[in-house]
Amino acid sequence: MTNASPWTSVSMPYVSGQRGDAWGAEAAAHGGTGTQKLLGVEEVPAPAVVAHMLGLAADDPVIVRRRLMLFDDHPVEITDSYYPAAIARSTRLAEARKIPGGAVALLADIGHRPSHVREDVSARLATPDEQALLRLGVQSCVLLLARTLFAEKDLPVEASVMTMTADGRRLRYELTP
Repeated sequence: MTNASPWTSVSMPYVSGQRGDAWGAEAAAHGGTGTQKLLGVEEVPAPAVVAHMLGLAADDPVIVRRRLMLFDDHPVEITDSYYPAAIARSTRLAEARKIPGGAVALLADIGHRPSHVREDVSARLATPDEQALLRLGVQSCVLLLARTLFAEKDLPVEASVMTMTADGRRLRYELTP
């Protein structure tokens, strides 16, 4: 993803619930092709950070969808999205295949229309697994974006943890108070 100008990412297309391929559109706006590879879908005990994000008890069951985001066939982001099993079980969220229109649109279809989002951003050195998956050097940094999507009545319905290549990447937030 290294290019002359920084890659500026905004979150709104990913959390609005609009149908479509937000990643494909973002990549096209940067002159490339954005695709994703589904690495796995499974029901697991919620990791501590995810349980906190979703307001669950430690080890409550969640459905995790693990994806590798690619720009022109080069890996640029690892995205793990978690859903409370009580919401996701027996839906397309629990199936190991692409969700037409996207997960947020599906959540809206099943009665969990997005109302607001919380995001936390941090940076650190990539782990050896991240270095391998993202094809990074040994001393490479990654950006971490932890996003919680809330439906009506402050119900957390999705927790996504994104590990992004940091080189040439900038996150932009535009807020309306």
